Amino acid sequence: MSKVRIGPNHQVTIPQDVLKKLEVGVGDSLQADVEEGKLVLTPTSAPALAPEEETLLRQTKRKIARIRKDLSRSRGLTCAEADIAVRARLIPPDQRWWWTEGWQAGERQADRDIKAGRAKVYETADQLLKDLRKR
Repeated sequence: MSKVRIGPNHQVTIPQDVLKKLEVGVGDSLQADVEEGKLVLTPTSAPALAPEEETLLRQTKRKIARIRKDLSRSRGLTCAEADIAVRARLIPPDQRWWWTEGWQAGERQADRDIKAGRAKVYETADQLLKDLRKR
């Protein structure tokens, strides 16, 4: 945890490690709120993108919309698309893996296996354990 100090004109300097974790920098905007007695700063603008990245971002937004609409028929993101989606804050960095085509292909295969009866779905761990004990 980094400490900061309030300077003249009520300015606060955010430590470099925190900026890096948030993927924000000079020119980005932050929203300031107080939650349960704590100051919370939330990024409100995405980092600036190069023109070719803007094109990739538009394509990525369309792809994400298709995935959200029909997961079973949509292609996942390429690595470059997943990276730009994280930078633009369309998807959380810790969920980047889920949106990739490699993971989505596995999700589609799992759905096919369930529908074909090659896999079982259990609502609880107890149901799974009970079925395993039968074998």
